[in-house]
Amino acid sequence: MNKHVALVNDHRWIDPPDPDAYARNILEEDRILSAALGARAFRVARVDWADPAIDWRAFDAIVIRQAWDYFDRLDEFRAWLDRVEPLTRVVNPPGVIRWNCDKRYLVDLIDAGMPTVPTTVVRRQTPAPDLADLLAHHGFSEAVIKPAVSGAGRETHRIRAEDAAASGAQWQRLVAQEDMLLQPFMPAIVEHGEVSLIVIDGEVSHAVRKIAAPGEFRVQDDHGGTVHAHAPAEAEAVIARQALAAAPEPVAYARVDLVQTESGPVVMELELIEPELFFRRETNAAARLAEAVAGRIG
Repeated sequence: MNKHVALVNDHRWIDPPDPDAYARNILEEDRILSAALGARAFRVARVDWADPAIDWRAFDAIVIRQAWDYFDRLDEFRAWLDRVEPLTRVVNPPGVIRWNCDKRYLVDLIDAGMPTVPTTVVRRQTPAPDLADLLAHHGFSEAVIKPAVSGAGRETHRIRAEDAAASGAQWQRLVAQEDMLLQPFMPAIVEHGEVSLIVIDGEVSHAVRKIAAPGEFRVQDDHGGTVHAHAPAEAEAVIARQALAAAPEPVAYARVDLVQTESGPVVMELELIEPELFFRRETNAAARLAEAVAGRIG
């Protein structure tokens, strides 16, 4: 009998009634991966991770794709992961997913000596440390604040030192609700964009450059960002491989987001749960992922 693989989405991506251009791109991503898995004689189903009717034992493996509500439902998502882990092969490994759910992993990368955007974790508390004092302490003329658990640029803000006092109420609200990260603003984000390297089974497959919209610094599509072709430099590929070596376990797929500095590229984020992998720009990468899944099923 053919092996059965689930591509795990959230409910919004299973059968959108009137997909816009962005949704069509995402559906195309799953179509390309489904075709690559089908070429290896896998049966493929697209499923909602939160659907209580699914028997996860029916699948030989599940590959997490557009589960883009997990950060809004983190406790529920973690409980789901605990339930399915003993029932089927989860790609990427559950231990990696748990680690990557919280952007505090960036501190682990820094501690491992990886070139990474400097990151300070501010734990949930009331009152929060004074934002202007924090920027002064770290010597930041501009900073970015973001939740430790988030996606799509949620509650991500660029703060200038001279405006920090005026942003104090917003900062107090955020830290009262959840752990936050404080990072220096990286000018190259608006000058050159963010480079994303797609890594399949340890090897760089292809890359894109994401450019923020005029007046923006967030590069996500949600905020008007655009995606462009990029030929990965060897220095970028080296950083990507080194960063992934610091993860708890090897992964089948990854996206490593980098930003340029005067001393070379540094890691902005590791996306190891549900990254957009841009298969529509390099369909061979989907075939390589299908091969990686096959190897993990055995």
